[in-house]
Amino acid sequence: MARGRRELIAATGAAALARPGFAQPAASRVLRFVPQTDLSSLDPVWTTSNVSRNHGYMVWDTLYGSDSNFVPRAQMAEGHIEEDGGRIVTITLRAGLKFHDGETVRARDCVASLNRWMRRHPMGQALADGYLDALTALDDRRLQFRLRRPFPQLIPSLALPSSPVAFIMPERLANTDPFQQIREAVGSGPYRFLHNEQRAGTFVSYERFRDYAPTPVAGSGLTAGPKIAHFDRIEWHVIPDAATSANALITGEMDWLEQMPPEIVELLRRQRALAVDFMDTLVFPCSLRMNHAQPPFNNPAIRRALLPAIQQQDFVTAIVGPFPDRYHVGGGFFTPDTPLANDETLEPLRTPRDLNLAKRLLREAGYNGEPVRLIGTTDIVSTTAMAQVAIDLFRRLEMNLDIALSDWGGLVQRRTNRGPVAQGGWSVSCFANSGMDFVIPGTHNSIRADGRSATPGWPESTELEAARLAWFDAPDLAAQQAVARQIQRLAMRDLPYIPLGGYRSMTAHKRVLADRVKGFAIFWNIRRT
Repeated sequence: MARGRRELIAATGAAALARPGFAQPAASRVLRFVPQTDLSSLDPVWTTSNVSRNHGYMVWDTLYGSDSNFVPRAQMAEGHIEEDGGRIVTITLRAGLKFHDGETVRARDCVASLNRWMRRHPMGQALADGYLDALTALDDRRLQFRLRRPFPQLIPSLALPSSPVAFIMPERLANTDPFQQIREAVGSGPYRFLHNEQRAGTFVSYERFRDYAPTPVAGSGLTAGPKIAHFDRIEWHVIPDAATSANALITGEMDWLEQMPPEIVELLRRQRALAVDFMDTLVFPCSLRMNHAQPPFNNPAIRRALLPAIQQQDFVTAIVGPFPDRYHVGGGFFTPDTPLANDETLEPLRTPRDLNLAKRLLREAGYNGEPVRLIGTTDIVSTTAMAQVAIDLFRRLEMNLDIALSDWGGLVQRRTNRGPVAQGGWSVSCFANSGMDFVIPGTHNSIRADGRSATPGWPESTELEAARLAWFDAPDLAAQQAVARQIQRLAMRDLPYIPLGGYRSMTAHKRVLADRVKGFAIFWNIRRT
């Protein structure tokens, strides 16, 4: 092996195993699942919607996956080689990978997919803008990154399960403009999407992809390790009414409910045949996202005037009830109990609520009755509950409130409108994200602050964006933590959003289901005993 060259199989020292002959069950088995909402978009790169991310992991695969400690492990990749001090990184695909349409997975499919992903994911954008000279397919199985300077986060970024994920699609789909939706779901993952069975708002289905070849590389948790499909068929039954979906689980019509409101959690806990557990090991951070492109929240003083009115506990207990083990308050812009979480300048979120002070600050900031349109959901437990709390809050602040509620699909479409309220635009909304999205600045889309390139809300802050980018070059954890404190200080000043605390999502399924992978709705390795 040439000097200065090192081969990294399965990333960060993960050892490749001899490929076992994984047995796939021949008997027809069906898993019936109730998702948190309808699958309104098939494109998990175009949207950061969790339900589209969950769908994406069934249909598409990734070059690398993340284990429960966020260590990257090879999936579609056989391994990679770094040369020239890390400026050249060559990834080799495993042999024999196929898409659901029978086509071979080739390096050019990966190049097109990663080019599209880099336009949408903050890690990919940092890679493309600050490090990448070229990404090319050397042949059918090898793709190569040529970098202006080393990018230590390259392999971890390809493994991250935060939205949008670096899914590998056929070149013909990946060539779609990243700001336009793909309308076809063809991948190489463990399940094949059944287009002809989809019924908007009610039903989605998948069947096991019999040519799927699980990785031979060891890994445990999240998206690492062999993805074994134990069911021949997965059905998503969209049941918006919580009581109806709970009854379907109790009577055995359904096998698994993704999430439910607190009163339903307590009902299901009393059922001996059911298991109720936390969906993830991390807290789901909640946020009040304001539209920085239009009045009144284009004024930072008006955004800051809301802080004395915020009581995080109101929002999270509306989601999970008065159960302290199911929520977290007092947190900031990074997922609680993770290495970059800190208390920098969080005093305004930790002091008692003062509505009168907030009203005075709004007047002093120049708020003069401009319309405030709140968009919210009617079909997702977390965002629906938070929207109701926010509605009450803005009414008590005597702001000129207009309310536009819809299902999640309608909100996803509406939040892309940058226009004023009079032209169908919006002012404020509440969101909940997977905790893994807010662990590091590289995955934290919500603190992007470069205007039009940011996620809906479109915050713009040169200093905040510079601090976010500085994290990529931080050499160790101590330096990363220092940057995280700077980011939080600037974020509390400019408020790309207001942190609303966090909650622990609850999920319920039949006790006969075993080996569920914690993190999100993951459909490999789970089996019926």
